Order: sequence, then C-alpha cells, then structure tokens
Amino acid sequence: MATLNILVAVCLIYVTFLFVVAFAAERAAKQGHGGWLRSPLVYTLSLSIYCTAWTFYGAVGYAARSGLEYLTIYIGPSLVMVGWWWILRKLVRIGRSQRVTSIADLISSRYGKSNLLAVGVTLLAVIGTTPYIALQLQSVTLSFDVFSGSNEVAGSIVDRDSTALWVAMGLTLFTIVFGTRNLDVNERHHGVVIAIAVEAIVKLFALLAVGVFVVWGLGGGLSETLQRIDASEIGMWEMRGDRWASLIFLSAAAFLCLPRMFQVMVVENDHESYLRTASWAFPAYLMVMSLFVVPIAVLGLDILPEGSNPDLFVLTLPLATGREGLAMLSFLGGFSSATSMVIVASLALSTMVSNHIVMPIWLSATGGGAKISGDVRNVVILSRRLSIAAVVALGYLYFRLSGGGTALASIGLISFAGVAQFLPVLLGGIFWRGATRTGAFAGLSVGFLVWAFALLLPSFGSGVLISQSVMDNGLFGLAWLRPQAFFGIEGMDPLVHAVMWSISLNTLVFFVSSLVGFPSPLERLQGAQFVNVYEHSRRPQGWSGSAAQSEDLMIMAQRILGAREAQNLFEREAQRQGVSGYLPDPSPDFLQILERELSGSVGAATAHAMIGQIVGGASVSVRDLMAVADETAQMMEYSSKLEAKSEEQARTARQLRQANEKLTQLSVQKDAFLSQVSHELRTPMTSIRAFSEILRDSEKLSGQEKVKYSSIIHDEAIRLTRLLDDLLDLSVLENGQVNLNTQTGVLVDVLDHAISSALTGSSDTRLTVRRRKSHEVVHMTTDLDRLAQVFINLIGNAQKYCDADPAELTINASLSQGQMLVDFIDNGSGISKEDQAVIFEKFARVGEMKAGGAGLGLAICREIMARLGGSVSYLPGQGGAAFRVILPLAASKTTL
Repeated sequence: MATLNILVAVCLIYVTFLFVVAFAAERAAKQGHGGWLRSPLVYTLSLSIYCTAWTFYGAVGYAARSGLEYLTIYIGPSLVMVGWWWILRKLVRIGRSQRVTSIADLISSRYGKSNLLAVGVTLLAVIGTTPYIALQLQSVTLSFDVFSGSNEVAGSIVDRDSTALWVAMGLTLFTIVFGTRNLDVNERHHGVVIAIAVEAIVKLFALLAVGVFVVWGLGGGLSETLQRIDASEIGMWEMRGDRWASLIFLSAAAFLCLPRMFQVMVVENDHESYLRTASWAFPAYLMVMSLFVVPIAVLGLDILPEGSNPDLFVLTLPLATGREGLAMLSFLGGFSSATSMVIVASLALSTMVSNHIVMPIWLSATGGGAKISGDVRNVVILSRRLSIAAVVALGYLYFRLSGGGTALASIGLISFAGVAQFLPVLLGGIFWRGATRTGAFAGLSVGFLVWAFALLLPSFGSGVLISQSVMDNGLFGLAWLRPQAFFGIEGMDPLVHAVMWSISLNTLVFFVSSLVGFPSPLERLQGAQFVNVYEHSRRPQGWSGSAAQSEDLMIMAQRILGAREAQNLFEREAQRQGVSGYLPDPSPDFLQILERELSGSVGAATAHAMIGQIVGGASVSVRDLMAVADETAQMMEYSSKLEAKSEEQARTARQLRQANEKLTQLSVQKDAFLSQVSHELRTPMTSIRAFSEILRDSEKLSGQEKVKYSSIIHDEAIRLTRLLDDLLDLSVLENGQVNLNTQTGVLVDVLDHAISSALTGSSDTRLTVRRRKSHEVVHMTTDLDRLAQVFINLIGNAQKYCDADPAELTINASLSQGQMLVDFIDNGSGISKEDQAVIFEKFARVGEMKAGGAGLGLAICREIMARLGGSVSYLPGQGGAAFRVILPLAASKTTL
C-alpha cells in the first residue's frame, strides 16, 4: 500500500503544479496574451465546479444505495444548460450590463438595490454552503485515511482534524493569492478559472481510468459487467416518481443558485455566446462523468468485504487489487473535486460578505461614507481576504463539531434545498416586473425557515438541535407543525416533503406580498431593466448631479478604483461630453457608468448608496417612469424628447454661466495684468533712472557706493529684461513663429536639470522633491530646452505657492494609452475650483499675496506643450496642486 508520505508528496506536487498554471494564466492575461483563457472550452470546463467530491465519490455510493437515482443530480443541470436561451442567457446579459458580482448582488440590485436584502441572501448562502465545504474537507480526510490505513486506529480522528486543518489552510492561501489580486470582480479571475479547468480534466480522466479498469480489468469486459448489473439489486431497483421529480428540480435549482455556480456561470462569463457551446458540451461532460458509476458500484459490492463504505469504492477498488498508481490517480481526482469547490465557493461567498456586510459596516463606522479619507480599495481587498479565511474556517469548524458523522452524509442534498430557496426570487425578478423587495424578503424568510425546520435541524438527529417531542407532536404541540408531516400529510419522503413545502410557501408568500405591496420608483425602474434587459439594459437610471459634485465623485472613485483607473475613466467621459479638463458633467449617463464601475468593486447596493450620498439621492426621470408605467409608445417618445431637451438646455445654460464667469474673471485678470505690467515696468525703470542720476551728478561717491548703485541698476535691468522676454516669448509662441531645437535625450536628465535650475540659488529651500527615477528612463526626441522650461516653471510654482509645512513635491512618470505622463503633485491646499478654470490664461495670477510675477508662466507652458505636440493641464482631486504634462509616445521610447 502506498505510504502516507508519498501521498502527501504527490499532493504537494499537484498543488504546486496548479500554482504554476494559475500564475502563468494571470501573467498571460496581464500581458495581453491570454486570449486562449477566454474561450468556450475553458468556460465549459469551469462549470465542472458543480461536480464536487460528493459527486466524484458520492455518486457511486448513491448508486449502491439508491440505484439509478444518482442520475437526477446530472439531469437537472443538463436541462438548464439545454434551455440556456431562456434563463442563463438573460442572467449573463443582466450580469454584464449591471456589473453584478454575486447572486446576492443580482437579487439586491433587482429589488431597489437593497443592501438589507443582500445581507439576508449573503447570510443564507453562507449557512447553506458552509456544511458543504465541511463535506469536501471530510472527503479529503477519508481519502487520506484509506491510504494510511488508520481507520481503526484510536487516534484517527486527531489525524483527520490535522489533515483537514492543513487542507483548509492551503486552500485559503491559494484562493487569497489568485482570487483577490484584482479588486474588480468583473476583471475575471483568470488564474482561478484556468486552475478549475485543469482540475476538471484531472477528475474526469481519473474517474474514466478507474471505470475502464473496473469494467475490463475486474468485470471481465462490457458484456459480463452488464450481466452483473442485471443480476444485482441495482438492476432490480424501482424508480419513485415523486422523488425523481423533486431531485431533478432540486439539482436544477441548485445549479442556478449555488454561489459557486453563479460565480463561474455569470460573473466569470466573458461573452454570452459561450453558453451556446456549453449547452451541449457540459451535459456531455456530465454524461461521461456518470458513465462508469453503476459498474463501479456493482463491482464494489461484489468484490469488497461486506460493510465497506460505498462512497469510497472509486478509491478502495484499485487499492484492494494492488493498483496503487491508479488509486493515487483516483485520489487526485477526488482531491481536485473537493479543492476546486472550496476555492470557488469561498471566493464567491467572500465577495458577498465583503460587499454587503463588511463594507457597509466599515463605511458606517467611519462616519464619513463616501467622502472619508483613506484608501477604500485596500480595505475592500483586505476584507475579501479575511472573508475567504473566515468562510473556510467556518467549514473546518463545522467539520470538527459534526465529527464527520452521519450529518455530513446527506448534507449535499440538504445544502441544495437551502440554496434552492433563492429560485423564486431570482426567476420572479428577471421575468416579473411586479415583484417587490418586500415580497422577496418575505418569501426568502419563509422558505428558509421551513427548510431549516423541516430538513436542516432534523438532519442532525432527534434530540440534538430539535427535540423528539417536537418531531412527534409538532411545534408548540401542534400536530400540523410536525417537521416531516406538515398539515398532517404523512408518508412522504423527508427530502421531498421539505422541498415541496419550502419552495411552495416561499413562492406563495413572495407572489402575494408583491401583489399587496407597491414597489418604489427605483424598484420599478430596476424591474423594467431586468425583465426587458435586451431593450432597456442601457437606459439611464435617472441620477442627477451638479457640476460642483464632480470633484467629490473623482475623490471617491480614486479611493475605490485607484488613482490611475479613476482618472482615466473621468478623462474619457469628459472627452466624450466635449468638456475640457478631467471633470465631466455629472449627467445621468455618466453617473450610471460610474455606478457600474464602482459596483464591480464594492457591489451594486453599496455603490448606489455611495453615489447617492454625494449627489443627494436618485430622482427617477420622466422617461424612466413612463417606461416603468408601460404607457403608450407615443407618450414615452414625447416625454423622453422633452426630458432630453430640458437636460440639454440645463447643461448648455450651465456651460454658458461657466463661460460668462470665466470671461468676467479674465476681464478682471486683464485689468490686474495691465496694472501689474505697468507697475513691473515702472519700478525697475524708476530705480534705473534714480541711481543712474546719482552716479552722474554726484562726484563724492566712494568706490564701494558706486559698485552698490551699479549693481542695483544691473539687477533692475535684468528684472526688466526678464519681463520683456516673457512677453516676447508668449507673443512668439502664440503666433506660431517659434523654431524648435529638436534633440534626443532622457527624461530623467531633463528633470534633473529642471530641479537644479528651479531650486538652486533660491533663498527658500524648504521644498522636498520625491521621484522614482527608474520610471523616468525614457528616451525622447523633442525640444529638450523648451520641455525643461515647462518643468522649471511647474517646480518653481510648487516652491513659491505650496503652503504645507514641510512642503513636498511628488513627480510621477508613467506610460498610459500611447502617451508619456509626468505628474507634479504637491501637498499644499491646492487651487480653488474658481481659479482652476483660468490659471492657464495669460492674464491669470493666483496667490498674489504670496509671490510676485505677471502671471505668464503657465500660459507660456501651455503654448510650449502645444508646439511640442502634448499638453499641460490641472489634475483635480489630488489634495494639493497637481499638474499633468502629456507627451505623445511618438516622441519618446521606453528603455527596458
């Protein structure tokens, strides 16, 4: 028999192999070479997460005990996949249009983006899935026991606990490493998905290898094996119609509602066309998985000693016949089935726990909601990692408390029945516009209570969590409330009884409560978008905001999405709207896009609440209300035109007001400029005239006094010359008469020169410059002197105007979308929103009381960058004053 050490070594090698595969997939996707990762084949194989260790091992045991009834577990999902056009296609379309991150996110989004409903779904999903995770840990420990021969050893339970603990820790680490690398769930977990696809192949190959060995190695060939089957009790087994129908329905419902299945089927789906391939490929995969189940069960009952655990026939048959290599392969198949389920289930549940429980509590506890200081992105990632550890730890705790006893033997179907309670709310939400949040909450509550009372609690045995008197006499002594005989209906299979009553009452309460209640405008709007997703999935959601809130939205988005991602999003939308700068108008279209981007990171309900806190709530537009109320097409068209015209007029009026304010500011700045120029010209001229007259008329001046007065005349002449040079330089640049001196150099050298020139010789040396020179090794072909002039001006401004103590200037160089970006960000109080609109005008001056100058520096910088084919602009939302210089990559080349 293979030693336990060899088995552990094989497991470590296998897990290392999965790490390598997952890491390679992540790297390929990041470098843009991962097209093969997004394919129908990989998507289909990822759906095999449905086939857990309970399926790999338990299907044979199921067949040994109940005959062909095990087929119901495969028939249900196959029917769902064959009918993908009606349900799955709609779920995937909704998931992509609404940026759904989990089944809790989808349900809460449909019913008015209610986070309370999302919390309920999350808690119920954790309750229904945690025992199933424990079942996977038990399957692995039992497999180790078979190899180690420790089943009869007194200390075997201690060994099982230790084995389960190590397996849980390893799976937690794997999921954290490859499941939380990206914050946005919609960016896809390529590493995890490709690892699941590999495991799908491994477990399929292992089960087929054991099946082929059993039929042709032990059974004497196909015909003799079929004769054995006919002569066995399995061959004489009779089908119970009610149980078959219930199990097929239950497996189909669980296939749609299990958090891990929703994760791979909807969230990880790159294109709904993949469903077309999966609709036949996945049922074929299930058929092949079930092909040798009955032969293995029959041969196991015939060959192995009486009392052997049929759940482990896949493993014990090869071991009993001395086929240790095949047994090792079979173990890896079961190990793959268990680990893949735990990885994806913990990933899906952690997303739900983080988005709908941890983040709302954290945002509420910090007291600032969307406007608090700090990086929300790091908090989200940390909460997801801790949630993964917590979910796996709950599974391990359940395993320890249950002791691996009979409670886990049937927990697969019990968990299926638990998550199936989501089905009425899910299907009602995507097909019935009249469904309401109150109805969904009431239906789910009733369904889960009935499931827990009729199936979950009795599964632990009488007297453990539910007393024998309640089992016999009913709750509160009411006979019609007996857990397995509601309303006096006796003789039904306990599973069929629980499924029938829980789903029926769930659906009834959901339907009646929805009819009695009245949905809010947002619920009706979401209902229209979900039910008619193919026509209305891109309709604006009726948010409204003012231009003054754009910077607050930018700050919030940066804390969740990251600075670079948020800035790129805002810049794209500003360009699409035709707005200069980086702050687009908070139109309904833009706020809808922003909400969907944020929902990929913190969930739809939380994203909706955060944006609502800034813009002051959501108002449903006339057009949306007409769509929800389902009025005539003529009224809808008329009202939508009125609304569009009204929004356009409001936006135009706002832009005209901004332009008028800008012109007023420019007029004031122009008067101030003329006054300042007159002053700047008069002051040095007066000094030059006065001291030159002294030198001319006085004959008693000492040599020292002559040098002093000559120096004053010289300094004032330089000051006058500098002012005239700036005026001439700006005039030449504006008229396009400048001749560029094109040279080739390195960005880091240009910045070194600019910093030295700007800070050397200044009496104020309090400014500290922070850089990452490794990012500045970029070769450029441009006018290096003019570019340095821009850098000197920006650094000099930071030195003069930054009011922080100590003052710091951060220079960041990066490549983005074919451009070289150089950001200059200080830690001061920044520039007011009013001044941001005019700082690049040639008459503008900011902070006149702090530093002199005629206000020409930034205007010259703008003209220089325009001649160099780039731009310089103010970057809002950075705390202090921030400027971005952009050069096209056609004029630069990165040195690796």
